[in-house]
Amino acid sequence: MPKQKKAPKAKERPLEQVVRATDGQGQPDDVAPASPQKLKTSIYERELAQLQIELVKLQEWIKFNGLKVVVIFEVRDAAGKGGVIKRITESLNPSICRVVAVGTPTEREKTQWYFQRYVAQLPAAGEMVLFDRSWYNRAGVERVMGFCTNEEYHEFLRSCPEFERMLIRSGIILIKYWFSVSNAEQERRFQARLNDPTRRWKLSPMDMESRARWFEYSKAKDEMFGYTDIKQAPWYVVNADDKKRARLNTIQHLLTMIPYEDLTPAPISLPPRQEHPDYIRPPITDQTFVPEVY
Repeated sequence: MPKQKKAPKAKERPLEQVVRATDGQGQPDDVAPASPQKLKTSIYERELAQLQIELVKLQEWIKFNGLKVVVIFEVRDAAGKGGVIKRITESLNPSICRVVAVGTPTEREKTQWYFQRYVAQLPAAGEMVLFDRSWYNRAGVERVMGFCTNEEYHEFLRSCPEFERMLIRSGIILIKYWFSVSNAEQERRFQARLNDPTRRWKLSPMDMESRARWFEYSKAKDEMFGYTDIKQAPWYVVNADDKKRARLNTIQHLLTMIPYEDLTPAPISLPPRQEHPDYIRPPITDQTFVPEVY
């Protein structure tokens, strides 16, 4: 087994420096340090390609060592979570790295222990699971929209840190990301979706309601951080106002969270194609083809 090297440790910033501010009227809002000018597409594509190669190496390391990895992505609406997840997974083996987005609970599931639906999605050895929607639904949308009772909400805040510590003690590597997007940038993205027929489906009635409840979501997020930003599983905040930088920064950080070695297999030589001189293919006219419109 190759000797394991330690990746450089990601530097954490105090939460109050990156996720809390006021808009001049005492209203909390997500903010992040101002980014430089927009990243050039050529630079972004070059860096992304290199990072995706490293993700493949990480994937092989996870499989080889039987690691169990959970990555949670939590955001405000239109913060770019889906784009980050897509860039992480598009070069990986879906049997090793899978995305989980647990939907609305059934009537039966509503009677279960709250975390039960999510436990069923946890990784086995050699797997990495990306939670597109996680158990933090209760601290966000369920809290703000009144989909849970006050008792259920406060029980979640008490139970969640212990639940996550239990996962970590069981050998799961748990990494949590919060994507911070400013009010102005979220508004710009909402307007862009309204004007683009191919993206309008992303605006659900729930998105519209969350836009109207910005302040309530800010308060819910702050309280969630206060209870669940624990030493064993801290929140890592991503400045998501620039989507390209957010994607690169998240992948780069993820790669530093799990020390790994390059297990890329040796180059493969393709065997010669089998030849059968006696084989006669059936006439092409016997097959039904898709019309060549283009």
